[in-house]
Amino acid sequence: MQPGYQSQPPQQVDNNMTMSIVAIFLCWPLAIPAIINASKVNPLLQQGDYAGAQAAAAESKKWSKLALIIGLVLWGIGILCCIISTVMSASSGV
Repeated sequence: MQPGYQSQPPQQVDNNMTMSIVAIFLCWPLAIPAIINASKVNPLLQQGDYAGAQAAAAESKKWSKLALIIGLVLWGIGILCCIISTVMSASSGV
């Protein structure tokens, strides 16, 4: 082994920050923990805590997905209610 050569390659962990930021527009209360956990990934990797970085990334992904799913469902319900309201008011002649 050569001097200065690391025995293990640098490992990358996806911090899911993009998905967390998108989720904040759909359901911000659930996206906040996603962003907090996503922001922990890179510092943990720099400290050499690969397991901690993976755990933070997994938590970020979990909260992001939850925020996206719940946010899309709520937006869908809201749009459906607007459509129903419009149809009901148009049919009643008001």
